[in-house]
Amino acid sequence: MANIDSQKKRILRAERERLENRRYTSTIKTYFRRLETAAAAGDDSAADAEHLALVKTIDKAVKRGALHRNTGARKKARAARVRAGQPSA
Repeated sequence: MANIDSQKKRILRAERERLENRRYTSTIKTYFRRLETAAAAGDDSAADAEHLALVKTIDKAVKRGALHRNTGARKKARAARVRAGQPSA
């Protein structure tokens, strides 16, 4: 356990930031599953809406630093493949 006040504060901040990052990654996974479900069902309008929400969330996560930019690009490319009806690798 830290004895220095600044380190105690840093531990609390790190925990808050970790939870914020987890919120982004969890939301991205949820949107991706919704996109896969809508694409498999053949519901184009729902798939378009889910794809748009997913891409916006990924972009926000990359901007905030919750995801690395290459990870964000990979996830968006994978989502585009699912949206187009191709199997994800």
